[in-house]
Amino acid sequence: MCGITGWVSYARDLGTRDGVLRDMTETMACRGPDAAGTWVAPHAALGHRRLAVIDLPGGTQPMKVDTPDGAVAMVYSGEAYNFTELRDELRRRGHRFDTDSDTEVVLRGYLEWGERLAEELNGMYAFAIWDERTEKLVMIRDRMGIKPFYYYETDDGVLFGSEPKAILANPAVDPVIGLDGMREIFSFAKTPGFAAWEGMRELKPGHLAVVDRNGLRERCYWQLEVSEHTDDRAATVAHVRELLDDIIARQLVADVPRCTLLSGGLDSSAMTAIAALQLAEQGENVRSFAVDFPNQAENFRAIDVAPTQDTPFVKAVAEHVKSDHENIMLDGAALSDPAVRSAAVGARDLPIGLGDRDNSLYLLFKAIREQSTVALSGESADEIFGGYPWFHNERQRTADTFPWLVDSPLNPGGLLDGGLTEQLDLGAYIGDNYSAALNSAPIKDGETGLEKRMRQVSYMHLTRMVQTLLDRKDRMSMAVGLEVRVPFCDHRLVQYVFNTPWSLKTYDGREKSLLRGATRDTLPDEVADRKKSGYPGSFDPNYLTAIQSQAAELIASNHRVLDFYDKDQLKAATQADGKTIANEQRNAIERVLDIATWLDQRNPTIKLA
Repeated sequence: MCGITGWVSYARDLGTRDGVLRDMTETMACRGPDAAGTWVAPHAALGHRRLAVIDLPGGTQPMKVDTPDGAVAMVYSGEAYNFTELRDELRRRGHRFDTDSDTEVVLRGYLEWGERLAEELNGMYAFAIWDERTEKLVMIRDRMGIKPFYYYETDDGVLFGSEPKAILANPAVDPVIGLDGMREIFSFAKTPGFAAWEGMRELKPGHLAVVDRNGLRERCYWQLEVSEHTDDRAATVAHVRELLDDIIARQLVADVPRCTLLSGGLDSSAMTAIAALQLAEQGENVRSFAVDFPNQAENFRAIDVAPTQDTPFVKAVAEHVKSDHENIMLDGAALSDPAVRSAAVGARDLPIGLGDRDNSLYLLFKAIREQSTVALSGESADEIFGGYPWFHNERQRTADTFPWLVDSPLNPGGLLDGGLTEQLDLGAYIGDNYSAALNSAPIKDGETGLEKRMRQVSYMHLTRMVQTLLDRKDRMSMAVGLEVRVPFCDHRLVQYVFNTPWSLKTYDGREKSLLRGATRDTLPDEVADRKKSGYPGSFDPNYLTAIQSQAAELIASNHRVLDFYDKDQLKAATQADGKTIANEQRNAIERVLDIATWLDQRNPTIKLA
């Protein structure tokens, strides 16, 4: 896992711009704390920061192979979980290897297959290859978009990076946010390929882009497709388990300490239990971590997406699988610390977070990183298996919008200034995005009614919502140099379950029937039967008091962020009683603090006209 960046320019000699390349590379230092490297050719410059996970001495980057017709150089972020098989295949084809790293396998795979390499990989990855033989840059992102990748076209080439901050470090780029960028910030309607910063694009999941002297061309090499599901219930459940066993075994491979993120929910518990079984065969105990809060039992308030506390279920799983477990305790003072908020907002480059849940995730990962370098997460199982409450609520799943926005406790546009609200017209923006998502969903011939609608709902989750959560996971973990792997995002599992009929996904009348059936034998009954409960928030009254005080200080100082908000409503929110404060008020306070932090960090130019 690493941070990558680079610059291609056909009209200048980049050998004279190595200082700019170093500045761009240095923005990725948190993603790669173990080593830094650059490589410069006349028209291409590549930068890399490394987090060493596999072949610690041999995976140095940028990595280069010299050919009779020119060099082929690469910067690579991520993991190819099938690199052992690919290396064997490439050896049979005559390739020789100097390292044991998956990086070299990917590079030599390009020499063998060219752009078709993307179709051979199983993993999470974002990489760029400069092919001096044809003077072209090839940029590739994994199928599910687990690893981030951004690019910015210039008059004579392209800039790219794992995160926008690497591109923004180039003096040729101005940090400008236009009207659509602000709409993206204030809505939860993730737009594929849209990066919010003007002129910048996000390479879409399952896509590759090629830059040469004729310009930039992006194409899709993988997407969700409709196919006939012929397995019966028993065979379907068995195949899901078979896939999970193989996926988790692959993702446990590392030359550094690894662990699991354990919430006590079905997803993370099943993953942890399978990992425990596999590690036990090697004479190891699985290591697991969970987040917790002081006095959570007394302060907890059930909501639809989080009806129960995690702690009792975490304890049951840890004891059942005999994991070496640790709870990471986070209090209100830590969560409300402006330095923590600054780190979380800075990691995401945009103020599109989830308040204390972003801050706690950052602190959780930071604590884990002190003991482990790789963690496995249950992220995305709800999107794949249909775990969220709105999958099962007819009014929400049939609404003419994204189901997760119906009755949502999150209202990112809450308390905005009336003029800005009218200008943004978030309802129309969300509606347009919803229509685009709906129209792009692949539908099976003859599919109607509930089955058709649930395929559409699943597709929207797998191409929109999951992108928001994967990006959040990646940014918060890599901000502290922790690699988080997501077994449920293996494209084989995603494609198989996507084509499983909804009636099979809910065969026992509950959410995530397939996952429960495939893993029940590894879990305590109370965990296997636990209702979906989302990542926990803090109910510490000290947190609310602290953020109300911080927002009041922004009002008193007439901070720039107030240009976006109704000052009277915001002031009322800062004075609201903690026991009666509305969700919209609390969420708005957190958003105000995030946006103020972002404005101070980035000083973006906001263009609303």
